[in-house]
Amino acid sequence: MKAEDLIEIEQIRQLKARYFRAMDQKNWDEWESVFTEDAVFDFSAEGSPLITGRATFREYLLPILERVKTVHHGHMSEIEINGDTATGIWSMEDMLWWPEDQGGAHLWGMGWYYEKYRKDSDGRWSIAELTLKRIKVEVDGVQTYPPL
Repeated sequence: MKAEDLIEIEQIRQLKARYFRAMDQKNWDEWESVFTEDAVFDFSAEGSPLITGRATFREYLLPILERVKTVHHGHMSEIEINGDTATGIWSMEDMLWWPEDQGGAHLWGMGWYYEKYRKDSDGRWSIAELTLKRIKVEVDGVQTYPPL
């Protein structure tokens, strides 16, 4: 690893921090801006469709999360720089609370984000691919994934 890579790695860490904060604050414009226009989103392990395009992902996710209180954490990043591209793995944990009129459930999940990043001509990093692989999900204290 070159010393310059540490600056690039920190920029990617800041990018991912914006992703988490903007999602939890429901700042959807800022949240959408962390992705490339053609980003690919894979939540297929949870039964969701493969989604291509940040605008399409926003259209898919907003109705699901708009009124849900969320807390997302990313930890222990493993980031490798390869010129104007990079890969990353993040340990993750999330908690979601649905309003009473939507059932009032509480979800607690954990797993890893596997990501690919691209650096634009202006030097700005963006998330180009995001795959979530969970190892466990509980809803109201009952394990729902993987099935028992």
